Amino acid sequence: MPTSTPPPRRTTIYDIARTAGVSHTTVSRYLRFDGQGVRDSIKERISAAIDELGYRPNLAARAMRTRRTGRLAILLPAGQAVGAIRMLAGATENAHTHGYQIEGVTLDGPAATLAARVTELAESGMFEGVLSLTPLLDSPPGTAEPTTPVVVAAEYDEELRAIGELADATPIAEIIEGLAAAGHRTFLHVAGDRSYPTVRAREQVYLDTVQRLGLTSAGVVGGDWLPETSHQAILDLPADTDVTAVVAANDLLAAAAVHAAHERGWDIPGDMVVTGWDNNPLGAWLSPTLTTVEVDYEELGRRAMQRLIALMRGETPPEGSGAVATVLWRESTGRATDARQALQAP
Repeated sequence: MPTSTPPPRRTTIYDIARTAGVSHTTVSRYLRFDGQGVRDSIKERISAAIDELGYRPNLAARAMRTRRTGRLAILLPAGQAVGAIRMLAGATENAHTHGYQIEGVTLDGPAATLAARVTELAESGMFEGVLSLTPLLDSPPGTAEPTTPVVVAAEYDEELRAIGELADATPIAEIIEGLAAAGHRTFLHVAGDRSYPTVRAREQVYLDTVQRLGLTSAGVVGGDWLPETSHQAILDLPADTDVTAVVAANDLLAAAAVHAAHERGWDIPGDMVVTGWDNNPLGAWLSPTLTTVEVDYEELGRRAMQRLIALMRGETPPEGSGAVATVLWRESTGRATDARQALQAP
């Protein structure tokens, strides 16, 4: 049976680097700047290696010299994070507005190696800038900084836990302040998995706000993302509980709390109010509809891309303006009823 001969492998800058005895970043710099900034002795070795290997620059290599490719790379966290996909959408929209095309890149492996791999990506000559939505550890001492602009706008860690602006829990304070103004005095917080920075931040803001306003906390329960935990926490409340407001760490825990309250014959929001976080689409279809917090991931992506474009242009990166998280008040919250207030009277 006849076999076909595979085409010869294209010579790369890594082949040139090995032959010339220099780093691939030095070869990249030589090609990009026509040898400027590279010592004469090294330029001669690189030039000789190019001749020896018969290297012919392709379109990407020519773009390396001009630094104009019209393309930007966005580094996404490995795995599946809905928020990261929405941030990608916002960043892509902003990039297209400025005439750039986007390529999403996912790099897996230990965080300690990502910085070097991002430098390699930046120096490939394929992109004018790189935006990382995942954190990068500092490069080892002596490692050359990439000449291509790189902006790290990490909103997720290597385990897909939200950090950065996504860990801002100030809407919890707004929720408690609003409920306090509606007459609620005793609160319960249903926490999520405390390995998440967002969970710890929401719990701390809850505790600080209750104390600042002179309210009463019946405690913090939970510590995982299981709806069964939230459900049981409400079932465990005494029949004459003073709790009229439950602040849950996400919408799933909030929905379970509403379900348990109904099982006990308590009306939502007449006897108890419940809030969540994440604006899960199902929350708008529950009965009652769920008060929650909407995070504008697209705006975070647009802001991150704007910082990268400013850096590429040599401009001062703009500061973020306005909150990215908004409280959506819905039917699961309302005023404390006279009957429930009577239970809390001294």
